[in-house]
Amino acid sequence: MAKNEELVFVPLGGVGEIGMNLALYGYGAPSSREWIMVDCGVTFPGPDLPGVDLVLADVSFIAARKNKLKAIIITHAHEDHYGGLNDIWPGLNVPVYGSGFTAGMLEAKRDYEGSRAKIPVTPFKAGDVINVGPFSIEAVGVNHSIPEPMSLVIRTPLGNVIHTGDWKIDHHPSLGPLTDEARFRALGDEGVLAVMCDSTNSMRDGVSPSEEQVSEGLRQIIEAAEGRVAITTFSSNVGRIRSIAQAAEAAGREVLLLGSSLKRVCAVADDLGIMQGLKPFIAEDEFGFIPRDKVVIILTGSQGEPRAALAKIARDEMRNVALTAGDTVVFSSRTIPGNEKAIIEIKNGLMEQGVHIVTDSEALVHVSGHPRRNELLQMYEWTRPQILVPVHGEAAHLISQAELAEQAGIKSVPRVRNGDMLRLAPGAAEVIDQVPHGRIYKDGKLLGDLDEMGIANRRKLSYVGHVAINVLLDSKFEFLGDPGLVTFGLPQFDQEGESMEDTLYDAVLGAVESIPRARRKDLEMVRESIRRAVRGTANDAWGKKPIVTVFVTKV
Repeated sequence: MAKNEELVFVPLGGVGEIGMNLALYGYGAPSSREWIMVDCGVTFPGPDLPGVDLVLADVSFIAARKNKLKAIIITHAHEDHYGGLNDIWPGLNVPVYGSGFTAGMLEAKRDYEGSRAKIPVTPFKAGDVINVGPFSIEAVGVNHSIPEPMSLVIRTPLGNVIHTGDWKIDHHPSLGPLTDEARFRALGDEGVLAVMCDSTNSMRDGVSPSEEQVSEGLRQIIEAAEGRVAITTFSSNVGRIRSIAQAAEAAGREVLLLGSSLKRVCAVADDLGIMQGLKPFIAEDEFGFIPRDKVVIILTGSQGEPRAALAKIARDEMRNVALTAGDTVVFSSRTIPGNEKAIIEIKNGLMEQGVHIVTDSEALVHVSGHPRRNELLQMYEWTRPQILVPVHGEAAHLISQAELAEQAGIKSVPRVRNGDMLRLAPGAAEVIDQVPHGRIYKDGKLLGDLDEMGIANRRKLSYVGHVAINVLLDSKFEFLGDPGLVTFGLPQFDQEGESMEDTLYDAVLGAVESIPRARRKDLEMVRESIRRAVRGTANDAWGKKPIVTVFVTKV
């Protein structure tokens, strides 16, 4: 080992938040470090980001070192782990490793979105080892709510690191693999320097129920239902989709898939043989000819997405498919924080139609794909790491897992957040630097920060509206015709019932007439005077200051 060589961990997303997971591992002397990236996820915008399509991690730190970036390894094909690749990879252009399912999902996403980048993915599965730069990376099979997830063992001259990715322990999943206890125990025997561990469910006691129990819960609901049954779940949860289809078949019912993302996922799974043994799904135009007690619909929209199939059914907007009083809708999913209001609106729409609603608070119809506290303790026991770094979670999740790890006797549990550079070895684990990090936004076809995309102004516009004013002055700096004034997003009338446009128009006249003609030669000063007058007048009349754009031209 050369002098000054260090092993460092740098999360650029997913540590201190749910979503947008992106981690870097660096090895070498500070001036000549080589890097790998694990995952490249996105998160989804809330109402505070009007018009934004996706939120991605700022990768400027590694983009500036892309000649030292050896590989990107994707642990699984959930959006919060691979959804940023199409936009970020072209700027990095390095080898990508992932499962066959991940490769298929990337290709399907590219076709659907019309992305320009065709990303070559080298197949990488449990048991495989890749060697890039100073890193040797082994995939270990784990169970999660998607096909072919993996943990990574990252071997370096300074020690072995396990990056768990998303995982849980389920001895009876509807879709493999089982989390590979024997391999993790063997790794523990070999010696583990650090585990970077999923924290999503670290605040939940006990052990996750098995997917087998969820399948049984769904089967009972389908068999007991008198009318149609519609089940909404995450489109990537192929194991759940298989469970539902098998339960429907056992109850003598046909299955209809609704929603483009669900169909894309199932097409990729079918190509890989994951859907083998299931009866073919029926076509949408066959739905109306099947008796109500002989059909199950699996559909998108579990998070209240307004354009998803479930929302359209709640609004009775689908051409070939509708529900009626006595039918049942099952939410085989959890509510992602922030989506509560949209989901309640859909439930209300369905209940108005007389539809029964079943959620995971009434029956065992969903289980998370992440480990609860007893499962975390199992992982610690198997791997026996010197260092435990909680990742993949908000502050509450990270702190909860840190406390659990300390109680379990793990010696070093450093506090790490996005942008921290954690030195894992040599010496005690400690944060030694901060690197540039943050968020960039996909807005239509473009990527940029808040200012570059105009998002901050767009947000402001949504609160206070806009006024555009055009003033022409003649050679004597008098008005040449009437000023033009257009308002957008302002109230029509003020408290006195006066027209808002008329009130602001008077403010424009007053602002110009209050300036002596000799001083009107300074057009910039005239423009600013009008702007201030209009904002002040609007504030007096309305209580808000709109965005004001003023054009002043001397003819």
